[in-house]
Amino acid sequence: MAIKQAKIITVTSVKGGSGKSTTVLNIAGILSEKNLKTVIVDMDLYSGMISAALNIESDNDIYTMVDDLGGSRFKQIENYVKPYNENIDIISAPKDPRNVLKIHPSYIDIIINRLRYKYDVILIDTNHIIDQINLVTFDLSDKIIYVLPNDLMAFKNMKTMISIYQDMGLDKYIVVLNDSLGYDYFSHYDIKSILGIEIKYVLPKSLYVKNIQKYVTNGKILTLEKNFMHSKGTLILKELVEDILK
Repeated sequence: MAIKQAKIITVTSVKGGSGKSTTVLNIAGILSEKNLKTVIVDMDLYSGMISAALNIESDNDIYTMVDDLGGSRFKQIENYVKPYNENIDIISAPKDPRNVLKIHPSYIDIIINRLRYKYDVILIDTNHIIDQINLVTFDLSDKIIYVLPNDLMAFKNMKTMISIYQDMGLDKYIVVLNDSLGYDYFSHYDIKSILGIEIKYVLPKSLYVKNIQKYVTNGKILTLEKNFMHSKGTLILKELVEDILK
């Protein structure tokens, strides 16, 4: 019988300020509600916000794990994981951004394989830069979620990415439009014309929370809060998660 492996979901963008990391946390909340053991790997290596948003402090992060692997000091993956709740664990981005350049892309494969048989879902946050580490991450992923703001430059960059995926014969990407940022420069019809694809998942303006700082200060995930569990934005993310888990 085949051994169960984690579903690997990477959330990225083609432009900064898209709400990518917030989307990672909200998806993690939905996975937690489904009782799926999930690890968030924060590979937005220079400006990772996952641990800060969840009020998690850890002496060990991705860099210390890589350093221990290279120095034969690595014992078990659990030493580098911090729990958020009973279903969500966190592996933090490097505390010191100077250590990012010391992380060789070959270690990403090793880290993911250490996690693959311990979790139901590996949820990866990345930056929007196409570098070697992100390319390795994309290659390992079962699904890649691109979170886009309503912004012309984002659409131009995404159109290029769609062309690359089409040339490679890959269809493992999903585009999510984040309307909760408050930008409405282009209609959904215009966006479809620019990208050449239909965007099925649109995060509504109602997902925007005026007092978001209160939740961030308390390390809360919105989709785990009663006030948001049945909101339109949460329901759209639940549909997205269901489609990916199929």
